[in-house]
Amino acid sequence: MSNNLWYNFNWDVIWRHFDKLYWGLALGLGIAVLSLLIGCVIGLAAAVARTSGPRPLRLAVTAYTEFLRNIPILLLAYFCYYGLPHLGISFLNNVASFIFALSIYASAYLAEVFRAGIASVPTAYIEAGMAIGLTRWQRFRDVTLPVTMRIVLPSLSNNFISLFKDTSLASAIAVPELTWGAMWINVNTFRVLESWTVAGLLYLVTCYAIALGLRQVERRYAVIR
Repeated sequence: MSNNLWYNFNWDVIWRHFDKLYWGLALGLGIAVLSLLIGCVIGLAAAVARTSGPRPLRLAVTAYTEFLRNIPILLLAYFCYYGLPHLGISFLNNVASFIFALSIYASAYLAEVFRAGIASVPTAYIEAGMAIGLTRWQRFRDVTLPVTMRIVLPSLSNNFISLFKDTSLASAIAVPELTWGAMWINVNTFRVLESWTVAGLLYLVTCYAIALGLRQVERRYAVIR
């Protein structure tokens, strides 16, 4: 039998370079958190515009969300990193470029999440706000927005996990996140199975831990109907 059928694992190589995976994981989480926060701000503004704005604004927001939802995130990252500088729009580095791309990509999905959340706010809550004399802005700030955030918590949790996994695409523009770290180990040590196995396990464990933590938050702040 040929020796090529056997693969000798060498996990020591991974531990010697584990810092690249560890710091890559931390960077990926940071990118996902920041992109989610920026995406939430843009997405919420888009949802409000689409639900209560004038018709031209609603059409513009609809076009924005539909366009971004049908563009691959990798293509968007390439455009932001390689294309925008030719238009005079440059970022500090490749990390900032990818955060921008991921944020606007996330905002298109979050706009729909918030739109559905706003539409799901019980009418009785709005009527109660009107009954005590709250203005339209006060009703949105003190009634609609807090209830909406509670309603959309499960969707925000799923979007955060999805964004974290999407950070693996940042390796295409040399952002030193987890996938890039695994690629570096693979290229420099030729330990293919070890590098990708450990990277995969880190993604799995991290996503599972995030899901468990966010489920606790969801149960704590769930809207009682």
